[in-house]
Amino acid sequence: MVAQHDAEAFGELVRRHQSQVRNFLRKLSRDYVLADDLAQDAFLHAWDKLHTFTGQGSFVGWLLKVAYTTFLQSKRKSTRYVEILAEVGDNAGALGSRHTEDSDEISDLDKFLAVLTEEERAVMILSYACGLSHREIGDAANMPIGTVKSIIFRGKEKVRENFGIEDHKYG
Repeated sequence: MVAQHDAEAFGELVRRHQSQVRNFLRKLSRDYVLADDLAQDAFLHAWDKLHTFTGQGSFVGWLLKVAYTTFLQSKRKSTRYVEILAEVGDNAGALGSRHTEDSDEISDLDKFLAVLTEEERAVMILSYACGLSHREIGDAANMPIGTVKSIIFRGKEKVRENFGIEDHKYG
């Protein structure tokens, strides 16, 4: 009976939040297949660590922190795997040839995000695509609010400079 209840609760957790988590990871990784795999891992990690959610901040902020951590851990493992293959003389370059989208078109958002560092991209996605507050982003990315604000400012400036977008101030 408890196992059935847990399965239903886990299913509800995934149903409510899978779109936001998958979209965050898709924008961050720029790889749909990898993002879907990471989302599954993130939900399993979140379920295992559910007891650590203290109620401070939003639940979705906490969940996106778990997803971001899952992404970073995957990236570290992947980087080390490529290094090991390179050391043994294997063709590690073939690992980077994943398909990122079904379509050949690249959205403007993807172009804008491509000029940002991984950290800038994560913060901008958490802010603009996921709608998290600066405090929630700081919690999710383990950084002070001032750093979050600086990264958002620098990210916007980088996009403006790279794409010739003028900053129109009101007033």
